[in-house]
Amino acid sequence: MGTINISKKYTAKEKAYIPAILVGLKITMKHFIKGFFFRHHNTVMYPEVKRDYSDRFRGKHFISVDANKTENCTACYLCETICPAECIHIVADEREEENNVYGVKKEKKPVSFDIDALRCCFCGFCEEACPKDAIKLSGNYEMAVSARQDAIYDLDILKRDMNGRKEKAEVKK
Repeated sequence: MGTINISKKYTAKEKAYIPAILVGLKITMKHFIKGFFFRHHNTVMYPEVKRDYSDRFRGKHFISVDANKTENCTACYLCETICPAECIHIVADEREEENNVYGVKKEKKPVSFDIDALRCCFCGFCEEACPKDAIKLSGNYEMAVSARQDAIYDLDILKRDMNGRKEKAEVKK
């Protein structure tokens, strides 16, 4: 194997960083001229104007519910098992017969279903693994919280009437 010569001799022009400075000034002037004279801005005025993301965007979690406001989750633990961040924790129990809709029998239900959104990497594996399409990732990207406890979504938060959240199919305009 050959050796690599690390000690390169730089010219005076390279030592002064003049070409790099001129390239940076050229980019800055290009953006200044576009913004000042042609009114072309890249800034999104966030609370008033929302950015459109693709249909593949994976945002805030939610659990789909049926007509009786009963979650579709059967507590099969597939989402908890496949989660690479180990941020999903489920506790299961037997379901009462009267909560079944349209003759569809669901044997188990989650008593506790917690997702730690700060640990979640939003990979979508939980959504793909769910055989009942119970857990889904919405197009909602507004997930700022002021305390860590607010970023742990429990079953009530996940089932809540989607609270203005939009499913990926509804984001399309």
